[in-house]
This record gives sequence, C-alpha cells and structure tokens, in this order.
Amino acid sequence: MPSLLHYEDFTSGDVRASEPRTITREEIVSFAAEFDPQPMHLDEAAGRNSMLGGLAASGWHTCALMFRMIFDEFVKDTASMGAPGIEEVRWLRPVRPGMKLTLRRTVLDKRVSKSRPEMGLVRMRSELLDETGKAVIEQTNTVLIRVRNPEAA
Repeated sequence: MPSLLHYEDFTSGDVRASEPRTITREEIVSFAAEFDPQPMHLDEAAGRNSMLGGLAASGWHTCALMFRMIFDEFVKDTASMGAPGIEEVRWLRPVRPGMKLTLRRTVLDKRVSKSRPEMGLVRMRSELLDETGKAVIEQTNTVLIRVRNPEAA
C-alpha cells in the first residue's frame, strides 16, 4: 500500500486533473427524485421550459459528484483530518445527461496551524470541467492535512 500524502507533499500552484466521469440521465433523475425533486431535474419537458433549457442535474447532485471525484482522486490517498467548511460554491453551467466531467484541483495556498502544529491547512479550488474545458461548478475550501514531521514545520 502506498504511503499517504501529507501536508509537506502539497505545493501552492500545483494542479491535478482526474479521469473523466460520464453522468447519466438515470443518475440525474434518481438523485432529484430523492433529494431535489424540482421538475427541471426530473423531466425533459419541464427542463426545456425552465431557465436551464433542458433536463439538468441538481446543483446539490453536482456537488455530490464533485466530492466523490475529490475523494477518489485525492482524499483517499491523503492523511486528511477533515475540513472546516467550504468558503464558496458556484454553479456555472447546467450539467446534462451524457456529459463527461473532469475534476481539476488547484492548491491555492497552505500553512501550518499555529495552535496544532501536527495539522496543516491546505486551501484548494476544485472545478468540474465539461468536455470543452469549461467549468460547470467550482468550489474553494480548506482541507486539514496531517503534517508528517510537526517538529520540523
């Protein structure tokens, strides 16, 4: 098993991208039926008659998809200690059935906690990009990551 990434392994400005993931109509409708049953997330005709212009995933579904991709591409291999929250989430474009979405994660900055030197705070921007490279959602948040050598930090 490979060793986990620690605070020291992150560099400001580092950009990583995932493999694409295709979202299906069935996923969109299933999520909406349970968690966000607005008509534009359940039915093509209702979607066409909405400001979205067609069936589209709920913004909350898009957030959940993004976090799954963040987990698969980053968190599972990191000495993560959680997160204090999300600074900002912006839904930029509708997510439609058949879209191939790629996660792009950028390290914005980082610092070691003054009160807990075993904990690093790494601020990141995560975006889901469509096939053309345009962002459909972006979020900025800080992740708490264990410092490998707190005495050296």
